[in-house]
Amino acid sequence: MLALLFVLQAATADTVPAQDTVPQVTLSDALRRSAQLDPDYVQALGRIDNAEWSRRAAMLTFILPSVSVGLDETKYSQDFFNPANPAVPTSTLVVGRATANYEIFSVRKFAELGRTKAELASAEAGEVEQRYQAALETESSYYDVLVNQELKRVADERVARAKEGLGVARARVSSGAAVPTDSLQLVLELTRAQVDVLRQQNALRTSRLDLGRRVGVAGPVDAAPMDTAPAPQLPITMADAVRSALDQGPQYRAAQADERAAEAALKSMRSDYLPTVSIGGLHQRYDTQIFPGAANISSLTFSVSFPLWNDGQREVAASQARVDRDVARAIRQDLEGAVRRDVTRAYDGYDALRAAVELARVAVTVARETYRMQELRYRAGAGTILDFLDAQVNLAQSEADLVQARYQTRLALAGLEAILGRRLFSGNPS
Repeated sequence: MLALLFVLQAATADTVPAQDTVPQVTLSDALRRSAQLDPDYVQALGRIDNAEWSRRAAMLTFILPSVSVGLDETKYSQDFFNPANPAVPTSTLVVGRATANYEIFSVRKFAELGRTKAELASAEAGEVEQRYQAALETESSYYDVLVNQELKRVADERVARAKEGLGVARARVSSGAAVPTDSLQLVLELTRAQVDVLRQQNALRTSRLDLGRRVGVAGPVDAAPMDTAPAPQLPITMADAVRSALDQGPQYRAAQADERAAEAALKSMRSDYLPTVSIGGLHQRYDTQIFPGAANISSLTFSVSFPLWNDGQREVAASQARVDRDVARAIRQDLEGAVRRDVTRAYDGYDALRAAVELARVAVTVARETYRMQELRYRAGAGTILDFLDAQVNLAQSEADLVQARYQTRLALAGLEAILGRRLFSGNPS
């Protein structure tokens, strides 16, 4: 029965599928490609285009009048007075017209100019926020691939150690130096290690597909390996980080810009309570055929309009704009109040993870030495199978913890940079 278990375990280990060869991208290339594919970032770029056109339109109202042209042809059931030739009645009338209107004085024009300027600033701030958010999500997917690659390596090494331990136990059982249950314990460890390999293979395949989706590839994409040098100390202090977040942090800049845009929109709505002075011109031509030219009339009109009541629509629009302004102000105040919390959490989180990486390196060193000593003790018959198994499991767990801590540190740095709106190290991809 024990021999059959050995055969089954060896066969299972040999049937673990190998990873397929997949295309590989660097982090900078992944960031560049994903920025053009992220829906939120594409929407943010579209908001800038829309805001720029609104800004141009608001500026052109100070220079150009609104102009329209039209051509009408009407057929009547009987002849009627012909304005093109009063002496000859006609049943067909063609009218061509050109209309121009220019607002000489309108507070709304100035209010709209301020509103479109604020909306453009809001759109630009939103673009920066979405760019860093897209970069953070892409880095997360990239590091997820690297983490699963290394965890797969750790799982393979665990399988190799379990096989080696099983060989040692088999030899000791055959020589009578150990009981058969020692081999069964190591068979169980080998089974668990092989299951862990399969689990990591699936996680790696999924993470590669996610990275491929972000860079626009219809399939899995591998992440190029990165250096494993210790994470450097942050080049700025906590106080500088807080000030930097308030000055140029994408989230806070976007909130401030949104508040200014909402305030400008409220002013634009309130401008409807003031009169407007405008001048309009009209030129009409009449005839019985297309491109009329038989008779023409021109007019020039000066007008002053003072809106008094339009069934409350103006008041409703002003109230909605005021509520939007109050909400935007509350969001900005809340974010500014939370900036120290957010920066402190990201800053301290990075420092804590840097320390965790160093502690994890020490733990791996200790676990390897413990495993080596327990293996020697078990081979010599001075140690128990439980101590040997504990050493194997602890080494695998320590190596996995080191992998996780190393890439969590990189992700924590990316999160802090997303809050600050700038890269902290020159070597980082932008």
